[in-house]
Amino acid sequence: MQGKVEICGVNTSRLKVLKSSETRELLIKSHEGDKEAREKLISGNLRLVLSVIQRFNNRGENPDDLFQVGCIGLMKAIDHFDVNQGVQFSTYGVPMIIGEVRRFLRDNNSVRVSRSMRDTAYKAIQCKEKLTAENGKEPTVEEISRELDMKREDVVVALEAIVEPVSLYEPVFSDGGDTIYIMDQVGDGNDGDWLEEIAIKQAIRNLGEREKKILSMRFLDGKTQMEVANEIGISQAQVSRLEKGALGKIKKEIR
Repeated sequence: MQGKVEICGVNTSRLKVLKSSETRELLIKSHEGDKEAREKLISGNLRLVLSVIQRFNNRGENPDDLFQVGCIGLMKAIDHFDVNQGVQFSTYGVPMIIGEVRRFLRDNNSVRVSRSMRDTAYKAIQCKEKLTAENGKEPTVEEISRELDMKREDVVVALEAIVEPVSLYEPVFSDGGDTIYIMDQVGDGNDGDWLEEIAIKQAIRNLGEREKKILSMRFLDGKTQMEVANEIGISQAQVSRLEKGALGKIKKEIR
């Protein structure tokens, strides 16, 4: 896809990039019902869509299809962006476009995820977009689970089942100035704590299934070692040994 001059009939070499002041002015007019301003916003941010979908060029999908799907995400971002939040439109628009493309890829994915889990994930994503539009910031997993009246663990498992891992330092957009990376889209104001959480999650993924189950039952469900032992059919001593071994592996990986 890189080097492709025309996509969906659009000459990518001639795509316009709006200035921040122009974007803000057009967003205000668009939210007031000015259709022409909305069209200018869309055409002025097509380069943003193109930059985002290039990261998916190894998925074997038709680039024209991805571009059209990305444009849907762009239009959603335009309609829901709050100009009073003090952030650049691209900071809000990039994850919206990525989310729309990933939704398209999930619907066309040959890897089977159970229907109930997929439905839960879609509800969580829709809820996330709704709360983001209402509050001007991304909700936490706890807020999403409360809104859906679901267990936090169910929401987390469903979302992780349909999301592919990406590098924190993967660039998602650059307009010739500062580049936006994946890390920039998910920071919470405390990068040290956030990075440590990511490292812990990655370390947990590298554990065996039995170790994951024991840690989940012990620290998410709050069960004793004896209760865990009775449920999975091994001795308390084995549970204790596996638990200590798993925690040791996690500590070793995040040092």
